[in-house]
Amino acid sequence: MKRHWSIKYSLLLLFILLASLTRSAAAEESTEPGRPKEPAHPSALVEAPVVVFNRTITVLRAPLLGVPPADRARHTEARLSDLFSRPGPMKISVTSTPMANAILVNGALGLALTAGDADVLDGQTLEEATHAARAAIERVAEETREASDRERLWHALWHGGIATLLLIAVFVVVLRTRTWVVKHLTRLLEGSTQRLTAAVPALYGARLFAISRLLVRAGSTFLLLVACYRWASYVMYQFPYTRAWGEQLDSYLLGVLLSIGGGILHSLPDLLVALLIFVLARALLSVVDPVFDGIEKRNVHGGWLDADTAKPTRRIFAMAVWAFAAVMAYPYLPGASSEAFKGVSVLLGLMVTLGGSSLFGQAASGFILLYSRTLRIGEFVRVGDDEGTVTELGVFTTKIATGLGEQLSIPNALVLGTVTRNYSRPTKGSGFMLRTTVTIGYDSPWRQIQALLIEAARRTPGVSAEPGPQVFQTALSDFYIEYQLVCLATQTSAKSRAEALAALNANVVDTFNEYGVQIMSPHYLADPATAKVVPRSAWHSPPATPEKSVDDEQPAPAERA
Repeated sequence: MKRHWSIKYSLLLLFILLASLTRSAAAEESTEPGRPKEPAHPSALVEAPVVVFNRTITVLRAPLLGVPPADRARHTEARLSDLFSRPGPMKISVTSTPMANAILVNGALGLALTAGDADVLDGQTLEEATHAARAAIERVAEETREASDRERLWHALWHGGIATLLLIAVFVVVLRTRTWVVKHLTRLLEGSTQRLTAAVPALYGARLFAISRLLVRAGSTFLLLVACYRWASYVMYQFPYTRAWGEQLDSYLLGVLLSIGGGILHSLPDLLVALLIFVLARALLSVVDPVFDGIEKRNVHGGWLDADTAKPTRRIFAMAVWAFAAVMAYPYLPGASSEAFKGVSVLLGLMVTLGGSSLFGQAASGFILLYSRTLRIGEFVRVGDDEGTVTELGVFTTKIATGLGEQLSIPNALVLGTVTRNYSRPTKGSGFMLRTTVTIGYDSPWRQIQALLIEAARRTPGVSAEPGPQVFQTALSDFYIEYQLVCLATQTSAKSRAEALAALNANVVDTFNEYGVQIMSPHYLADPATAKVVPRSAWHSPPATPEKSVDDEQPAPAERA
């Protein structure tokens, strides 16, 4: 009798498969005559899952009597859906044939599994695959019956409603708690802001309040997202049709937590090695810092390294140490071998290649200026058409104060590529050189002009007597002789130098007016009838105010005569 039933089921399975083959053959014969048969697409042999009621029953991986897995899965899903829609109890049984294992639903074929459908890579056998598929079919059958039971559906709705009310209550509690925490945290920070800002200057009041509010809101948002996630998982689990999605949400969350926890535990040894590398780098810098401090304070003499180059050298050394530490620690960082890290590395390299040429050029120019000692902070220089006191020597720019209320920021490449005049370097001690130029006609004695210029320098406050001012005849032009007055000023700031230069030029004009020497160059058409000089009586014409000085008490040269 048992053998008789086995033969019956084998014949039934063979009949169904032959019917499928007949339909396939009919479809092939309906093609155009003479047209060559196209081979089956490779995607037709790809494994296909059998999904019924949102649950995966099994995965078909091999063809059966020429029927590809995709067609088998589609026909199996339609057949099982039809069987589950029939009323009455369901009896699930399994019968084995030489061709495949058949899972029957109330005596009708529901699913056929062959040896090729087993997951051989996972070590699964045909019997294990059949047992798992039967358990899944039994569960789907139970859920389909539950979906048609009104009492169970009302029970699921009741539980879903209670979960929704709890979710609303959680939202209310979390939002009110967040408001209360922000309010009291603000009061607490108002009393301790001064201590915190004194300890950490970057945390001023407004920023501290913003950071605290951001942390509270981020924590409350995380709690609300977790509550929504758990609500969605619980509600979907109550209904048979969405129960599989609810189980997937739970398993996904658990899988993510386990993956994160496992990744952290797995990467702890590598993180400790990377941390040790950075600690050693910091220790090396702490050992070298006192040496640089001593050189900057001129307590230690470092040979080629002096107080001017100690600060940039410290920065370069620190950058080199940290870069070396980062390269050594990179392989031990979590995800260093991932495609994301590789993509970021390629992006950074491309950015440096395309946009870093000018940046590195400026930095190289800055280092050349620093180590060649072309400029020093506090020196008065002229770069191109701009002059002033050097206030900062940076890696990328040099800042100069003109003394006229301006601060110039000049790129280091421009400083290195143009002529730079240093007025402080030729002097011995403090101060810098003052220089002014006048052009006087050939009819004025050059010895008198030199004496007048030296007299103007003598009257200028801040001009040093030793070394004394000097006058040079720098050019014999067509209509005039060019005289250049050079003297040493004791001022140390750019503003003082601008004031000293203005006073020197004013004294030059006054001195020439006193002695009746006119300054008509560089261009004129003819000699005037009277000398173009300003008499002493007109020096303080309105709105100018007379100023009492030693020179005012002395009579003019014409009066002395």
